[in-house]
Amino acid sequence: MNPIFRSLSVALCLLLLVIAPAHAQQPPSGYVLGPDDQIAIRALEGLDLGDKPVLIGTNGNITLPLIGRVKAAGLTVEQLETELTSRLKTYVQEPQISVTVTEFRSQPVSVFGAVTTPGVVQLRGRKTLYEVLSMAGGPRETAGSTVSIIRLLENGPIPLPGAGPDPTGRYSTAELDMQQILDGRNPAANIEIKPHDVISVSQGNGRTVYVVGDVQRAGAFNLGGQRTISVLSALSMAGGLGHTAKPEQAKVFRPSPDGQKHEEIAVNIKQILVGKAEDIGLRPEDVLVVPTSSRKVFTTVIVSGTLAAAVSAAIYAGVIVH
Repeated sequence: MNPIFRSLSVALCLLLLVIAPAHAQQPPSGYVLGPDDQIAIRALEGLDLGDKPVLIGTNGNITLPLIGRVKAAGLTVEQLETELTSRLKTYVQEPQISVTVTEFRSQPVSVFGAVTTPGVVQLRGRKTLYEVLSMAGGPRETAGSTVSIIRLLENGPIPLPGAGPDPTGRYSTAELDMQQILDGRNPAANIEIKPHDVISVSQGNGRTVYVVGDVQRAGAFNLGGQRTISVLSALSMAGGLGHTAKPEQAKVFRPSPDGQKHEEIAVNIKQILVGKAEDIGLRPEDVLVVPTSSRKVFTTVIVSGTLAAAVSAAIYAGVIVH
């Protein structure tokens, strides 16, 4: 190759290494990669990936030409660059590799209840409870006085007074005064939020139904001035069924007034849709659960106390174990 053209080619490649693609996002310093994160890998020689993004698998691995399988989950972007450079040295004398994150997906936090935009937000670096509530648009005017947090025990206990394990033994739960967070009266309550935490802001009027499991937008929905709402109406507010839902095995969990027991009502949504079953009315605090036939992990357990374990089990009632 003409030396001039070669020099221009090398210069162009170096430029591509330092300029991230338009859709790439620079992660905060120390961001740890995880399953479902999407990354872009660029190299001068050895790796011919073009602009094709690389998805970190659920097992935390990526597979690349020449290098083969690499465990990416648990590494920072900088550590992954170092690992790939080391692996590529077998084939390239001086490897030049750049890694950028194009989509953050591995550190979800579910925020539900009386917030402006309930749903799932992605952590990018360390975030406090106040910051995560702000990411969800902050509490609505109808918000109640409490906020609850549910955390997987494998992520450690919640560092708040009164926090403890839920009845299933899989989660740590805590409840605190919302106003302490908003006005900064208790800085210690503004704890760091961990991936897969579930945050629920209480409704001030208590007229809320919940739709969880394999639906498009799980969450809490206000009844407004209505005394009840039909199952199909609640399902519509949740965006409809997910692709792997088992609507014929749905259930409604209805808490008792004393909060110690609950009623379970079988609901065959498939038959309701074709007019062969009654579309029952959901009351305030009812929980409509749509099971899944997938092994997908749902972070939508938004009820606490005695209902949490039952709701979790119902979501996965239809999972096929291979």
